[in-house]
Amino acid sequence: MTKMIDLTVDGRSVSVPEGSNILDAAKKLDIDIPTLCHLDLEGTPMVNKGASCRICVVEVEGRRNLAPSCATPATDGMVVRTNTIRVLHARKTVLELLLSDHPKDCLVCAKSGNCELQKLAERFGLRENRFEEGSQSTYRKDVSPAIERDMNKCIMCRRCETMCNEVQTVGALSGINRGFDAVVAPAFEMPLEESVCTFCGQCVAVCPTGALVERDYTWRVIEALADPEKVVVVQTAPAVRAALGEEFGYEPGTLVTGKMAASLRRLGFDHVFDTDFAADLTIMEEASEFLDRLTRHLEGDTSVRLPILTSCCPAWVKFFEHQYPDLLDVPSTAKSPQQMFGAIAKSYYAEKLEIPREKMVVVSIMPCLAKKYECAREEFSVNGNPDVDISITTRELAHLIKRANIDFRNLPDENFDDPLGASTGAAVIFGTTGGVIEAAVRSAAEWATGHSLDRVEFEVLRGLEGCREAKIPVGDLTLHIGIAHGLGNARRLLDAVKNNEVEPFHAIEIMACPGGCVGGGGQPYHHGNMDIIAKRAEALYREDQGKPIRKSHENPSIKALYEEYLGKPLGEKSHHLLHTHYFKRHKI
Repeated sequence: MTKMIDLTVDGRSVSVPEGSNILDAAKKLDIDIPTLCHLDLEGTPMVNKGASCRICVVEVEGRRNLAPSCATPATDGMVVRTNTIRVLHARKTVLELLLSDHPKDCLVCAKSGNCELQKLAERFGLRENRFEEGSQSTYRKDVSPAIERDMNKCIMCRRCETMCNEVQTVGALSGINRGFDAVVAPAFEMPLEESVCTFCGQCVAVCPTGALVERDYTWRVIEALADPEKVVVVQTAPAVRAALGEEFGYEPGTLVTGKMAASLRRLGFDHVFDTDFAADLTIMEEASEFLDRLTRHLEGDTSVRLPILTSCCPAWVKFFEHQYPDLLDVPSTAKSPQQMFGAIAKSYYAEKLEIPREKMVVVSIMPCLAKKYECAREEFSVNGNPDVDISITTRELAHLIKRANIDFRNLPDENFDDPLGASTGAAVIFGTTGGVIEAAVRSAAEWATGHSLDRVEFEVLRGLEGCREAKIPVGDLTLHIGIAHGLGNARRLLDAVKNNEVEPFHAIEIMACPGGCVGGGGQPYHHGNMDIIAKRAEALYREDQGKPIRKSHENPSIKALYEEYLGKPLGEKSHHLLHTHYFKRHKI
């Protein structure tokens, strides 16, 4: 039984489990102690408690110096005061010192309105600074296709470093140099694009300031929409509909699918489609590939590589290219839904419109920063013309809608256009961890047995545990499925497979972000509240339940695409348009 600790905070008694800190005790009493470097993403390994900023200091009776509440253990009989004059003065001084070495460009900063330093300055009513004189630190700005780093705005909280190294185990960021030259950066201060960075964007999601932000492409979208010579097509990822509403005052987990489609038409897109269509297409190819490998394996083909690994997440793809180059032939060769959509839009649909692919601009709305990097990969282009021209995040779409003065909350619900807007319930659950493999099993099980499923929900594949496994009976075979979300969990699962520490899997789904795409680096900031991610996932399962068709292979538009254009899954044309290959990358 856990031992409880009794203490007093601001004159109020509280009991907390042994091992708790003062901040935990204050939270239990709903006493709000300001924090900056501290961040605890409950349910994940992300706990940053370096106590470097000292914003959370408190007075402890009998202790001479002020104590950082995020890193000071609670002890029996402890008496804590969080709001004395001494505490308030110390916090104000810390803030002034941080701001003295911080740019004053809040009006044009991408994190304005979401900056935790800015909010603290407002909370403390800072209108002048005693430490303004003197030069500020200056660092080279680093711009990649997905992420911009402006270390002039870094407060050395080291949240990004904890996320990158301890949670994602990517190892792209670390503290280097000393004194005024100290900075969080890739090895040798190389550009992010040349490092092992996967562009998952989780560093951006936890950064409290504008030091790390997404590369903004909203004005490129506006320029495309304004060009009368271009046909501008948009696709929206499944996770976006479960989070976009948060930017307009809706509760987390509110589905805004219809209003999102309506807003995109009012922005001026010529054709409003759904990435869910391409998710159904992905299942046709990926599930077919899985069944092909599995069948050959069961027939004794020793050249078959199992387990098959899903390939929908570009951050995960780049991760295994760097970290597991010996496994490049194990993941599915199927492109991600974003890239499948682009390939079909600029071939099949462009031909229907009787226009050259160069006249079409494909824009994707994604919950992800790695999608910006993905669409810029050379292999996803034809003669230099990319399949997807521009990828923007959920946050960027919200900015576009607000910029265009669209009254989002009062828009009527509208549907996506045909034919690339039709989708099934299997496609929409792509946006949450376990959703891709569940969608694949729905189709693969029916194809393998020749019988229709009595029930399409596979709850055993659902949940927010970092690593999990499930066994699913399919005819005479029991499929052994592995699932991981978060790259650190992916590494643990893959290492266990390589070291024969677990029963062999038939298939493994991996997503780079906590909770899958619903927790993507391009979603509205959750500020450490993991309940928000859970509510977004629940919303996608609700939309799945409400769909009239819930299996990818039953999508009429997908059937028509194969009949009219592609032929069959894994066929010659499908292979050319919908499959890819991977590259060995360095580990520095």
